[in-house]
Amino acid sequence: MLDATDRSGGTAAASPRAGTALVSRAGFAARCMRVLLSPWSRLSLLVVLLAGSAAVVLLFEPQKLLTHGWPPQLDGAAAATVFAVAYGLCTVAFVPRPLLNLAAGALFGSQVGLGTALVGTVLGAGVAFGLGRVLGQDALRPLLRGRLLLAADGQLSRHGFRSMMAARLFPGLPFWGVNYCAAVSRMGWPSFLLATALGSIPNTAAYVVAGARASAPTSPAFLIAMACIAVPALAGAVVAWRKRHSLRAR
Repeated sequence: MLDATDRSGGTAAASPRAGTALVSRAGFAARCMRVLLSPWSRLSLLVVLLAGSAAVVLLFEPQKLLTHGWPPQLDGAAAATVFAVAYGLCTVAFVPRPLLNLAAGALFGSQVGLGTALVGTVLGAGVAFGLGRVLGQDALRPLLRGRLLLAADGQLSRHGFRSMMAARLFPGLPFWGVNYCAAVSRMGWPSFLLATALGSIPNTAAYVVAGARASAPTSPAFLIAMACIAVPALAGAVVAWRKRHSLRAR
């Protein structure tokens, strides 16, 4: 009887200790989860992902497609699909779109190259927008201070479609920068993707045609494409210069 009582008492005494340990472990796990899901932890993850993707691009050098051509194992629709996916991922990793557009034209010609480049453009923009919205928005929105930043955020949030159309049509604005700025704002997904698809057509078409006709630099198509690249770039530089002076005057 004494043994049974001792055993019963030992069990009763051990039970609260075990429960306290379980509660302590659950509390520690909850704290760790809150830290991992905090805005700054997610922003740090975004920075690591972008740095890693940029390192992969530097390692594999996709620009070699312009000199070595497309792998012979892929052709037709499969090659266009793979290139569109690679195009999108490369834009997330900060590869300049003009280089990718030239490659699309050189590898697939004007028509297929344009379609492939536009699909890759929208795909890359969507991936960047999603990453920025999920991993960066909560940490970066509280940092939006100053008249210019607040004005840009308000414009993107209230007039998403037309603001994004203007950003895509205006030459010189970095593609990745526009993606992440839009992600930090309150712009909706449909406005962002549709404006990206429509606004990217002129510039993309000019570079794709230039890439497709690069072997004939004196052809009318190549010269027109180069004019379509140079004239908007020059106009954009003039507008940016004038805006710079007006901002200083304020």
